[in-house]
Amino acid sequence: MKKRKWLYGALAGVSFIFIVYALADNFIFDPEAKQFLSHKTGLRRELKPAVWLNVMRIHVALACIAMATGLINFLKRVRDRSILVHRINGYVYLISVLVVVLTSGYMAPYATGGKIASIGFNAINMIWLIITATALVQIKKKRIQAHRNWMVRSYAFCFTNLSIHLVTGLFHQGFGFQYVTGYTIGVYGTIALLLAIPEAILRKLEPA
Repeated sequence: MKKRKWLYGALAGVSFIFIVYALADNFIFDPEAKQFLSHKTGLRRELKPAVWLNVMRIHVALACIAMATGLINFLKRVRDRSILVHRINGYVYLISVLVVVLTSGYMAPYATGGKIASIGFNAINMIWLIITATALVQIKKKRIQAHRNWMVRSYAFCFTNLSIHLVTGLFHQGFGFQYVTGYTIGVYGTIALLLAIPEAILRKLEPA
């Protein structure tokens, strides 16, 4: 029990900080995404900044909602006190993930790193959708523990952006790779991390 509370507290802290940072960065400090767009050179498709920015803002806002609703639904007291609230919150999470994936699909062809990075983003979108759909199927079949496990796997993908930038920073600033190369490594490294970390957490939480 203490292990679960510590893990949830750490997760809540990271989620809160990331949500505040993402909203502040995209809507207050750099609403035109000038720094991020400066890395998008040599695109094969013409990028329309006004459209891209609107899609990006929707993407960020819904990603934050998915992160918040997913976090709330992991609280045992929410599940115990009102299964209806838990269910509604779950559907908000599901819709948020769908919107995030759709908006990501629009932005993928303009990804920093070109076609290779674009393929990686599309892979992330497909994996996240399949995992989230599996969680939904499991609860429809009343397999509660399986549902929770798949939700842990799904929720990990709420940290896609954070993971990409951490890995990118490691390879770009730490190892001296060019930003574009580091970013591409970040995309594929994120796939591996977000598949592996939930499995490690689930094993850690298994009864001894």
